[in-house]
Amino acid sequence: MKEEDALAKGINLEALKEEQMKLSKLVDIKDAFDFKNATRFAAIVVETLKTKELIAGIAILDEEMKLVEDKYIIQKAKFPYIPGFRAYRELPLMLSVLEKIEEGPDVIFILGQGISHQLRLGIASHLGVSINKPTIGITQSMVNGEEKGDTVRMNGKVVAKKLQTKEKSRPIYISPGHMITLKTAVEVTKRCLKELHKLPEPIVFARKTLSRVSEEFR
Repeated sequence: MKEEDALAKGINLEALKEEQMKLSKLVDIKDAFDFKNATRFAAIVVETLKTKELIAGIAILDEEMKLVEDKYIIQKAKFPYIPGFRAYRELPLMLSVLEKIEEGPDVIFILGQGISHQLRLGIASHLGVSINKPTIGITQSMVNGEEKGDTVRMNGKVVAKKLQTKEKSRPIYISPGHMITLKTAVEVTKRCLKELHKLPEPIVFARKTLSRVSEEFR
């Protein structure tokens, strides 16, 4: 949806931009604790079903990358898809699926941007600020910033790192969301990788959860 279409639907994007700018000032990219002691690694992935409803899946893994718990939730989308405002569409589902889990994770991966967002508030950062938890954004392409080597900069600041995780596959981009440094976000991501997969295992498992449930809607 374009901005002019949003205005026609009564969505005040300028007000949302102002809110994002205020929230971005709350983003903390310092380590909340020593992540070497982390034992629970989660990921939340949101997709659209053929019924046009949204489905959010969460998977929590232990330090050996074995599944501890997974949950999902399906809800109608209450906000259209508008680039740069994804959190307003998907965040309600993420918060709802988090309420279903029994054991809180130490860190959450999000298949989306962290501070590598044009307003430094990608969906990983928006979620992290909302729940006061460490989050990491993982993307498979970089739409914002300037790449030089394995580093992505915006306005002169480093916001993401490019990492080749699988031979003959395109790299992934790692961006801190909240309560974690970029250096540690890269270290945690590497810790959660397995040779067969390009993406961190928590994301792989969360996507498997969605695939399993989505079969019912085909």
